[in-house]
Amino acid sequence: MKKLMMVAALSALAACSQQAEKAAEEETVPVETAAPAEVDSASMVGDYEIKMADGKMAKTTINADGTYVDTGPDGKEIKGKFAMKDGKECFDPDGDEGEMCWTSTKPGADGSFTSTSDKGDTVTVMPAKK
Repeated sequence: MKKLMMVAALSALAACSQQAEKAAEEETVPVETAAPAEVDSASMVGDYEIKMADGKMAKTTINADGTYVDTGPDGKEIKGKFAMKDGKECFDPDGDEGEMCWTSTKPGADGSFTSTSDKGDTVTVMPAKK
């Protein structure tokens, strides 16, 4: 379940990073001097593919109602609540496990980025192909 939470967090981070990149492109201030774009939970809505450190793939969907669904490499689903807190993507799974928050890098040319949990786990997040 911890890996699925990580996947969900990464997915959220990917969406935030994509929004920040779009905002930076629209601004006339050079990226080096521009303040980071504010990202809200609504901007994270979407589907993401997550590559874990061991190479296994998972999926995360962030819904407009503030919920998320992680699907692990084994097909097991974890559902819970998603929120942006202090610039981090935070996932709070239903049940006993506590919330986990993630910090993401700026997306590359292909839209992918890395996301690191507060525990130090790192994953690669890619927007899901439609």
